[in-house]
Parts: sequence; structure tokens; C-alpha cells
Amino acid sequence: MIELLTANTPNGKKISIMLEEISYKYKVTKVYINKGEQFSPKFRAISPFSKIPVLIDHEKNITLFESGAILMYLGEKSGKFYPEKNKHLINQWLMGQMAYVGPMLGQHHQFHHYNPGKSDWGEDRYFKIGKSIYKDLDDRLSQSNFLAGEYSIADIATFPWIARHDWHDIGLKSFKNLTRWYEEISKRDAVIKGYDLLNREEKIPPP
Repeated sequence: MIELLTANTPNGKKISIMLEEISYKYKVTKVYINKGEQFSPKFRAISPFSKIPVLIDHEKNITLFESGAILMYLGEKSGKFYPEKNKHLINQWLMGQMAYVGPMLGQHHQFHHYNPGKSDWGEDRYFKIGKSIYKDLDDRLSQSNFLAGEYSIADIATFPWIARHDWHDIGLKSFKNLTRWYEEISKRDAVIKGYDLLNREEKIPPP
């Protein structure tokens, strides 16, 4: 049995999408981060930075934190979306999402979406970085259908962050290659189901 401890965030959605893509049965344990459950001693014992998601493979007695590490584990376990022949390229785009795309768009969410008007400097800085991220992804997708050639865990990691493009006000449609990629992924049945897992009201927004 796979157990996913998660919340309704882009990082959480990565793993539910992946589990749907590989057709694994899994149990969901919701972590109420707005109530601070992630800071409990019990949760910190399996996630030392108090972050979701966490995956527990009860059959193997393995617990993993960090969404990128979880995606790599599931890719290797299932033999899907993480092929050995392309692993180095996938790793680069996955690490780029983990180190740059997610953290920077997350800061943009804080200043632009959650706390508008509190810091002009913060709003301007992260809007510019967000726009640069869109352009960088668009440039890559002008050369390749997906980030690492074929559809992979790198795309699964990146998609939920771009799916909040309506929070960003950058204008997804201005980036034709990124829009093409977004539209294609957003139509996948597993992506639709995994994205909406914890909040059936939060549908994947159109570009």
C-alpha cells in the first residue's frame, strides 16, 4: 500500500498526478497545513522540514519526503516516466523545477496573490522572475515537445506550478510553446484526476 500525506498545493499535486499516471492504488492522508499539522512531532519525524508531501511505501517500509525525490522513487519503482536512457536530462529539468521554478513562483504567489500591496519591491521582483521563468520554459519547449524530450517526471513536477498561471497575471497565452505544452498535459486523464484530488472545485484552469 502506498500512502500519500499531502495538501492542496502544487507540490502535493505532483505526487497525486504521478500516482494516477502510473495507476497505483494509494491512500490519501490529508495534512491540514493551515492548522499547523505539519509542525507536529509525529509529522516532523518523517518530514524534517515540516513540508508536504510525504510518501510511505508500506510494502517496502520506505518513507520519503521532498516531492522531487518521491517522483524519482515512483519513476524507478514503476518503470514509467523516468527512463534510464534519458535520466540525466530529466534530472536537470526536475532539479530546475525544484530549485528555481517552484520556489520563485511560490514567492510570486506570496507577494502578488496572497499579500498584494504590502511590498511593491517584492511584487515587482517576483513578477519579473516569474515572467523570466515563463520565457525560459517557452524557449525550451520551442525545441522539444516536453521538457526532457518525452513526457516525464520533469513535466509532472512543473505542470502544477504553471497550472496556477491565473494567479501569476503574466499571460500564459503570450508564450505559444508553453501554452501548447500546458494544453496537451492538461487533457491527460491522470493529470485531471490527480490535480483535483483534494479539492474538486479547483479545476485545471484553461490557458
